[in-house]
Amino acid sequence: MKPIDVVIREVGPRDGLQREAPLELAKRISLIGSLAACGLSAMEVAAFVSERAVPAMSGAATVVAGLPADTDCTWWALVPNLIGAERALEAGIDHLSVTVSSSETYSRRNVGMSVEESVHQALAIAERAPVVDVVISCAFGSPYEAEIRPDSVASLASRFEDAGASVTLADTTGVATPRRLRQVLELVGAGVVGLHLHDTRGTALTNAYSALELGVTRFDTSVGGLGGSPFADDAGGNLATEDLVYLLEDLGYRTGVDLDRLLDVDETLEGWLGRPLPGRVAEAERHHRRRG
Repeated sequence: MKPIDVVIREVGPRDGLQREAPLELAKRISLIGSLAACGLSAMEVAAFVSERAVPAMSGAATVVAGLPADTDCTWWALVPNLIGAERALEAGIDHLSVTVSSSETYSRRNVGMSVEESVHQALAIAERAPVVDVVISCAFGSPYEAEIRPDSVASLASRFEDAGASVTLADTTGVATPRRLRQVLELVGAGVVGLHLHDTRGTALTNAYSALELGVTRFDTSVGGLGGSPFADDAGGNLATEDLVYLLEDLGYRTGVDLDRLLDVDETLEGWLGRPLPGRVAEAERHHRRRG
């Protein structure tokens, strides 16, 4: 694998597709293989959640069983609780992401638990699984509470880090600004957390650039900018993988990602979904290819 300066965890096969009409399992597996062939070093491929609540994520174990073996990509799965973690481990995934919200209302809507109940589940998963990343949702603001205090986010992060888990801060509904990012990252530590950014208000790439300057080197992104929580009314799509790779390459960072191959994956996925993807670089490439 090529040396990298910034780690990109591709979440398109999970976060990107979870609000879509269910895609055939064969296509989901094919998408994962194509993304891995682009040189991505980490990918969230499935969610071991209620198939009734999130039908687009049904068949998680089948997806895991079909993952390509000839790749250096690290596979991740999202789990909502200890039961989901056990299912993921049984399926053969040992890198687990689990969401804990800093917003009490969003926590109950997303996982049906209070924040503290969700914390205890995450800590139990951290004891059970080899590698756990706790994604703190609504880390920079929530549509349900007037304010999310940066010190409360830092307190949550500290509890998980003490338990041996890594932490990713999620801008679930895309309210973050560089100012809000700095307030939280100064308390949490920019060099030890990842970021999961959404582009609801068109600020995801600006926030990523600001975070880079503060020392963040881990980002969750989604192919084409797909995604968003089905449990947050104001959630827009994720920061597009191609948009971040394009920026990083120009700034001289190494990602190990082949941007041209990634844009080919965009084109295939657009055909499957029957519409253009929201990512800006993918849109520019569409126009360029039509003119060519």
